[in-house]
Amino acid sequence: MKALAGGMPMSTGTFVLLCAALLGIAVAVVDLLLIAAIYRSHKSAGSKFAWAALVLLLPVIGWGIWGRWGPRGLAQAPSSPEHSK
Repeated sequence: MKALAGGMPMSTGTFVLLCAALLGIAVAVVDLLLIAAIYRSHKSAGSKFAWAALVLLLPVIGWGIWGRWGPRGLAQAPSSPEHSK
């Protein structure tokens, strides 16, 4: 058995539930980051919606599909002289 910070033992079921919750939080964070990247792209609104829906409905598989074929953040580099230094 694992022990909690206070020294109390943690059951296997509690440990599995805690790991599942942490994994769920990690998936949600990655989803939000990808949706932000999709939103920043210069694609049409329909395309952005479709990519965001794919990432939300099929999280891990959607990440791979987006990574291979999806829109990226800014399509154009900044054009101001300040950014080209």
